[in-house]
Amino acid sequence: RVTIDRLRREAEAHGVATSYRDWHGHRAEVGEDTLRAVLAAMGEAPPQPGFRPAPDLGGGRGTPAHQPLGALAGHHRAAPLPSGRGWGFTVQLYSLRSRRSWGHGDLGDLRDLAAWGSRNLGASFVLINPLHAAEPMPPVSPSPYLPMSRRFTSPLYLRVEDIGEYALLPGAQRRRIEELAAPLRAASIRGGLIDRDAVWRAKRAALEIIYTQPLAPDRRAAFERFRVHEGQPLDDWAAWCALAEIHGPDWRGWPRPLRSIRSAAVMAERDRLRSRARFHAWLQWIADEQRAVAQAAARAAGMRIGVVADLAVGAHPGGADAWAYADVLVPQVSVGAPPDEFNQRGQDWAQPPWHPGRLAAAGYEPLAGLIRGAFGHVGGLRADHVMGLFRLWWVPAGMTPDRGAYVRYPHEEMVGVLTGEAARAVALAIGEDLGTVEDWVRDYLAAAGVLGTSMLWFERLRDGRPRPPGQWRHRCLATVGTHDVPPVAAFVTGEQVTLRADLGLLTRDLAAERADADAALLAWQDALAREGLAAAARPRSRPDPAEFTVALYAFLARTPAALVGVSLADAVGERRPQNLPGTITQYPNWCVPLGDGDGRPVLLEDLAAHPGVRAVAEAVSRPLGGRVPGSAVPARPRPGPR
Repeated sequence: RVTIDRLRREAEAHGVATSYRDWHGHRAEVGEDTLRAVLAAMGEAPPQPGFRPAPDLGGGRGTPAHQPLGALAGHHRAAPLPSGRGWGFTVQLYSLRSRRSWGHGDLGDLRDLAAWGSRNLGASFVLINPLHAAEPMPPVSPSPYLPMSRRFTSPLYLRVEDIGEYALLPGAQRRRIEELAAPLRAASIRGGLIDRDAVWRAKRAALEIIYTQPLAPDRRAAFERFRVHEGQPLDDWAAWCALAEIHGPDWRGWPRPLRSIRSAAVMAERDRLRSRARFHAWLQWIADEQRAVAQAAARAAGMRIGVVADLAVGAHPGGADAWAYADVLVPQVSVGAPPDEFNQRGQDWAQPPWHPGRLAAAGYEPLAGLIRGAFGHVGGLRADHVMGLFRLWWVPAGMTPDRGAYVRYPHEEMVGVLTGEAARAVALAIGEDLGTVEDWVRDYLAAAGVLGTSMLWFERLRDGRPRPPGQWRHRCLATVGTHDVPPVAAFVTGEQVTLRADLGLLTRDLAAERADADAALLAWQDALAREGLAAAARPRSRPDPAEFTVALYAFLARTPAALVGVSLADAVGERRPQNLPGTITQYPNWCVPLGDGDGRPVLLEDLAAHPGVRAVAEAVSRPLGGRVPGSAVPARPRPGPR
């Protein structure tokens, strides 16, 4: 039996960390079973007597000589930086419903929010959730962060009536589409959870009708240009959709000859299903058009940045990306995160990670293609869990998230792909670097022009006190929370503790958790009082949620952060979180529509008259030097130093 010392040496030789710092700052050792499972998943058998270490595949610094130039063409370039400070809305787009959308926020709503936010409030950007593609037919997975493909867009976000061919339909067909839309629009007004399956069934039926309308010659030519531009990835996506309609959306359960994307059986099916695949390619063309319109409307309204997209960490193990990139992924493990303050049991995101060595051998082109596509028609890209370009927490199959291990990646090359594509697109690169992260990683990203993400609840000094605004970093997007953290109102009322306790997500005594939450709230009240932004805390009383929210955002505006993100959910007083990590069916993750503190729906048309939205916008605008309506439009962001 191999000794644990030799096992650890072998793990380190392959970029597998044998220990790490936990969220308390303590050193945690990785277990023997975990190390063996990770090495086996990498294709590296645990060391045996007489073993000689293999070349480093996980953390090496030389780039393979054979890798294509395209993927790393911008390797040495820094990402563009904002030309000045600014603020913008952050929103889960599906949750922002309007009286025109079909029970699910869409690209028309994004266009209107961006234009209104810029003209009326002086917003510089709108940061949205990933719009990645889901299953081609119901049931549709709710999480934007567990898509079938990160490369393409979910047709759920299409505004049906904005498709050029819609206006050319005969009256009877347009009336049929209106019949499909009416109950979904009514559901938006009534409130209630988002029903993606109902939305997609209706939209899919409407899109099938519109697809039958012949394209005019110029439109047909534009569609064909799009198909040529997108190339093989689009062909693969469309083929997967056509096959999924027959065999289901998990390729691992397909007939064995169809599980390999380049097999003869798949080639034959591509030919047989060419007509059906064309429909799915058409959907992507329409989505591309509507995304372009949304960004153009934002810029025309005076937004300096415009739409900021979000790139998920990975994709569903049975989805199109996993099928297309099977050769460079590791199916026996999933990506996650070790335990932290808000997720005390750790997280398993059910996504296969890149294989470090195989990705390098592929010249990083699979990664570059995803990022290049994500930078289309946007002014910036937020890379979720950007630390994944340096290391990822691998959770072996059958193990709990707290029993994972960090695997290192060649970060110079992977960050170079991100910054190179940002420079190519003349767009901002923002990295979500929250949670367990080494300090040097943030320094490296900042030097490359990648903005970090600073979340107010995590910004504390070593003694636990809130970090004063002057001590925050400059190159970052500053926010109060994220989509994985409850809104401000839930912190004020204490509901964030109650909810997690009721769902069994706490690992310690409820009384201790409440005491810590109350102490944190009191600490922030004191911090706001020191800044003159709120009255001093009174014993045994809680602040008004709306007033406290405005004060927190005014605090953010006093930091040197380049960008300040205003959660639309915070601004309207929402108390329900969008997502509770660690839950699957216990909570309606990703299905909560935008609502106020009493759960009443807040539609896009309601925002202009909502006092909370105006108050928060004013709180962040003045200290940031943001324009008020009627002032000059700031300059477009310029590339940073080379």
